[in-house]
Amino acid sequence: MARGRNVEDTTILQMALVGYRIEIEKIDGKIHELQSLIKGKRTAPPSGAAETGQPKAKRNMSQAARNRIAAAQKKRWAKQRRLKAQGAKAS
Repeated sequence: MARGRNVEDTTILQMALVGYRIEIEKIDGKIHELQSLIKGKRTAPPSGAAETGQPKAKRNMSQAARNRIAAAQKKRWAKQRRLKAQGAKAS
């Protein structure tokens, strides 16, 4: 009779361990969610949730929003060029 653990027993124990770790991750996620609700904050899901393989939903931006962003960027660049030109004149 062989001594030690049977190979099948080890495999079953390893699979059980994996299952329990998954359950721990789910429970940790629920704890995180409840804590954020208690604090009144919306937080990102824990890092384990990102590994589920579900793609993120694509966010669509309206043309008006794109125009506002472009106008703000042009305004920032114009201000930067203006400050750079004033610095060159002062030198």
